[in-house]
Amino acid sequence: MSTDYQTGREGEFTYRGHTLEELQDMSVEEVAELLPARQRRSIERGLSVQKQKLLEDAREAEAEETANDPLRTHLRDMPVLPEMVGLTFEVYTGQSFERVEVEPEMIGHYLGEFQLTRKEVEHGQAGIGATRSSKFVPLK
Repeated sequence: MSTDYQTGREGEFTYRGHTLEELQDMSVEEVAELLPARQRRSIERGLSVQKQKLLEDAREAEAEETANDPLRTHLRDMPVLPEMVGLTFEVYTGQSFERVEVEPEMIGHYLGEFQLTRKEVEHGQAGIGATRSSKFVPLK
């Protein structure tokens, strides 16, 4: 599997041949042309009012340099754009808000990809009414 980003000889981040600074200077429509099809389509069809508001809040936070103050959001399907790099978001998992610090390598993914919504399954012992075979618990 190939990646769309790489680090150059100097360790500089690039995304599909563009440096982070070049990406941040581009408009949202120009960046959309570089994104994978699913993210590109959602931007071309128009961001929802909530996504536009989140993007405006991200721009304001970047302008005010309050990148340490996290922006809370339920928008797990918001594509990560270059202007969001360096900001901290609190993404809702269904139970709580979990912190996500956006890094350059996250461009082109969704915010929800970086916070899981399901916990790891931890099975206990068989309960009342279980079958005979499932009641067996080996002794240590």
